[in-house]
Amino acid sequence: MPTIDMPLHELKTYSGINPRPSDFDDYWERALNEMRQVDAAIELVPSSFQTPTAECFDLYFTGVKGARIHVKYARPRHSNGPHPAVVQFHGYTGSVGDWQDRLIYVSLGYSVFAMDCRGQGGGSEDSGSVKGNTHHGHIIRGLDDSEDQLLFRHIFLDTAQIAGIAMEMPEVDPKRVYAMGGSQGGALTIACAALEPRVAKLAPVFPFLSDYRRVWDMDLDKDAYAELRTFFRHFDPQHKREDEIFERLGYIDIQYLANRIKGDVLMGVGLMDTICPPSSQFAAYNKITAPKRLEIYPDFGHEWLPGLNDKVIEFFLEE
Repeated sequence: MPTIDMPLHELKTYSGINPRPSDFDDYWERALNEMRQVDAAIELVPSSFQTPTAECFDLYFTGVKGARIHVKYARPRHSNGPHPAVVQFHGYTGSVGDWQDRLIYVSLGYSVFAMDCRGQGGGSEDSGSVKGNTHHGHIIRGLDDSEDQLLFRHIFLDTAQIAGIAMEMPEVDPKRVYAMGGSQGGALTIACAALEPRVAKLAPVFPFLSDYRRVWDMDLDKDAYAELRTFFRHFDPQHKREDEIFERLGYIDIQYLANRIKGDVLMGVGLMDTICPPSSQFAAYNKITAPKRLEIYPDFGHEWLPGLNDKVIEFFLEE
């Protein structure tokens, strides 16, 4: 079987090597308490884009640190009572994209909440100021400040907050809220369902933001992970702080959130993925204790996985 990583039988038992901070659970409980104190100040603005079957809105809410977060919200125009909802997350540095990508699920009778990550390519704010590096990259934002200032801490909290907002919408069945996304979106799907465990189903695809030390050891600190090398080159050129840095990254390592997931999981992985190496993905998948299944694509990398989108739809439609 083709691989750029471990053999598949080793991947299935791999447990990750990035250090887990000793106060990891306390860290995230403190973060969630901060999120719960925020006045979301939800605003719904009708979009200029509308269709005969979908009612479309720009939804805004306030997240931690005061950032206004933008969400494309589409719901069925004609619905009989509360229905399921899907929360969607996009790839690194991008945005949620066009409305047409929401309409597939609206046509199935779902509401869709597609969140722009703060400070990336969409309409959400990045309001947090940090000490230290802001040269490039969100993984390393806040590494020289308090661990409570890590930018992905805030983004992870945004995912939990929008899932909770979705559950409170009168048109949504709170017991049938699902999450999905690929790459960064896959990581945020896992974070969302971990920090908001009422998420009933989740479909992460080749998730990012996992097992940073493994990525480093494989010399794959390039492409999406290139900022790790950038940070060391600029701010720790002799790696005197290497252990400290990787332990701090452990706070935003999704593998250590994965065991909090309660919903059913369908995950897709390509074994030739050189962007998010398979072992880093299995480090998270193997820690999920909820019902789960894996769709493996031996010859595929960080790319479209044939048939997987259809499998996700079928997975969400299963009762």
